Amino acid sequence: MDETTTATSRTDRRARATIVLLPTFNEAENLPSMLRAIREIVERSHVLVIDDGSPDGTGRIADEAAAVDARIHVVQRGSRQGLGSAYRFGYRWALDRGYERIAQMDCDFSHDPADLPRLLDGLRDHPVVVGSRRVPGGESVGWPWYRRLVSSAASSYARAILGSPVRDLTSGFKAFRGPALSRLPIESLQSDGFVFQVEVTSLLLGLGVPVHELPIRFVDRRHGASKLSLRIVLEGLLRVWSVRRRLKNLALSDSSGDRAD
Repeated sequence: MDETTTATSRTDRRARATIVLLPTFNEAENLPSMLRAIREIVERSHVLVIDDGSPDGTGRIADEAAAVDARIHVVQRGSRQGLGSAYRFGYRWALDRGYERIAQMDCDFSHDPADLPRLLDGLRDHPVVVGSRRVPGGESVGWPWYRRLVSSAASSYARAILGSPVRDLTSGFKAFRGPALSRLPIESLQSDGFVFQVEVTSLLLGLGVPVHELPIRFVDRRHGASKLSLRIVLEGLLRVWSVRRRLKNLALSDSSGDRAD
């Protein structure tokens, strides 16, 4: 089915407190274990799998899981449209259905589902929480030196250009209160790849929404190949300047009100 169709699932009409957004492309080896882990660790959570036409059968596995579990939802988008596009769709889908807490993570276990409770608990005191490799207690494990170098350089580069207080701007492990995420101009987000994470965090900060970092242990993926490419890196280097221009032109229309949501 295409992305305009209601997600596949037997929708649970009870209160929707928490949903985890899980974009996938060729994650057949990881998806069953990830779904099981999320549901065991955050028992009452829902999960939205956003699959971009994975040729390895990831979408079929997701549909089979949704057929027996009403709190798993699936959107089959039919073709590879990019990580930023998947999250833009997921944000709008979750907000339109009134979820109070919205988390996002990778499906490859580089983001440990055991950290989800800490991120979600952090929303009691903060409108946005980021799982960070670059605050005390955070680390990356299992990456070759060149990937560590690229990740560190990209985050430092973005911080320097944007003057950001957030140390891990490229982190994709996040949790949002619904009202905080609703402040984001979702339809006008322009980036893909790791710079999408930079754009989301930076625009929220520019809108006056505080972002809190919690340390995480980031581990190299269990199965499959990384989606990081030279094109994505080059896009990130250029797109950061576009984010900076948007921040400069951002009108803080809520400066006299409650900025934290």
